[in-house]
Amino acid sequence: MLLEGKLGDNMTNLPVDFAKKMESLLGSEYYEFVKSYEQPKTSALRVNSLKISKQKFSSLSPFNLEPVPWAEDGFYYSHTDEPGKHPYHEAGLYYIQEPSAIAVAYLLDAQPGERVLDLCAAPGGKSTHIAAAMKNQGLLIANEIHPSRARILSQNIERMGIKNAIVTNENPSNLAEQFEGFFHRILVDAPCSGEGMFRKNPIACDEWSLNNVAMCAARQMTILEDAQKMLAPGGILVYSTCTFSPEENEQVIEKFLLKYRNFDLVESTKLHPSFDRGRIEWTDNKETSINRTIRLWPHKLKGEGHFVAIMKKTVADLKYIPSPKDLLAEKGNKIIPTKEDMKYYLDFTRQYLNVRLEDNLVKFGQQLYILPSRNLPSLDGLKILRPGLHLGTFMKKRFEPSHALALFLGANHVKQYISFDASSPSIKAYLKGETIRVSQDYKGWVLVMVDDYSLGWAKASNGMLKNHYPKGLRWP
Repeated sequence: MLLEGKLGDNMTNLPVDFAKKMESLLGSEYYEFVKSYEQPKTSALRVNSLKISKQKFSSLSPFNLEPVPWAEDGFYYSHTDEPGKHPYHEAGLYYIQEPSAIAVAYLLDAQPGERVLDLCAAPGGKSTHIAAAMKNQGLLIANEIHPSRARILSQNIERMGIKNAIVTNENPSNLAEQFEGFFHRILVDAPCSGEGMFRKNPIACDEWSLNNVAMCAARQMTILEDAQKMLAPGGILVYSTCTFSPEENEQVIEKFLLKYRNFDLVESTKLHPSFDRGRIEWTDNKETSINRTIRLWPHKLKGEGHFVAIMKKTVADLKYIPSPKDLLAEKGNKIIPTKEDMKYYLDFTRQYLNVRLEDNLVKFGQQLYILPSRNLPSLDGLKILRPGLHLGTFMKKRFEPSHALALFLGANHVKQYISFDASSPSIKAYLKGETIRVSQDYKGWVLVMVDDYSLGWAKASNGMLKNHYPKGLRWP
């Protein structure tokens, strides 16, 4: 019997077909599952280990923090905290992320030096987590098919100070043509019906339908089929959703494994006791290995709903694995900087930096980047938003550093920096785009920092710091 009317507004707002379906699936668990909707949503952040350690952040943080038990760098924060409106957020010291979602990149377990693809990456929580695990070493391609979401993804890659990522805005099938058998690990955080986000996102609840579940399941299978082409033999493919629907979870994985016999489900060694297993009884063929998949339930932990499957490609079925090409040799609008370009860039680095950033340089239009690697398949014909770390722009007879470069650098990397306390009026003025008066005798480019963590550039002259914080990011 449905429990409508016995629990409260959150329960009665659930779609009727969804409630009926979950009662049928969960049986005696259904009451506790629905009861979880009476609880407030949980909020968490993940410390960006590329910039700060968990221990250092704990001592620095002004927030009320409680560790997320399955997330090494994750913390719950209080509903009274506003970490998205703090200068530390703009400095990329953390990423605000749903606590259950933090588990996915841990389970992917990317390693420094590997080639990794996040195929459905926006807004960037899992991509930035993967990059941190890779310690800015190797190659990460973060892809998002929707242009507006891809731009948000690119901004978050920049904010977190990531050097080894290429951001693409492509259909997975187009990537599959270019990257056959290329990646050591691939994450497919698949578009889904979003049932696990009903408590957090009422819009997902309003848009839910049985037809949408079926449509999502078909799309998920198509994405997985493209993903498997790009995985190297012996590689790891992780599939995740934020939905409860067996059609989008256990059943998609079962269909995939039946079609691609060279994949096996892997038993993770990183399972937290609060994690549940996939349900064999919810599959069509009762495939026993499905219990190696992972479910996170809101009535069993402090977080929303999630599903994760870890698969390994065990046998090479590829007729051809392409030899990597040197991207710098490709034709098109990607060129090696000219001698004149290099003069202006090196003049800047010698005058303002203590670090050499001169390897794998490539010029796109008037923009200068460092590629994550020389050994890349051709990227010609692909929509690329960010081909690596953006260093800056060639202006008329000069080089102007980028905001991305500022967020990548630390105090020891630059010849001039100024650091303000997080509560300083100067920090608020800087984030609003205002000019700042200073007593020190600075000249030219200065790295502006909050508590010794970089925020952006200013240009000093006559005791004033002219603000170069990007207009689109400025505080109101």
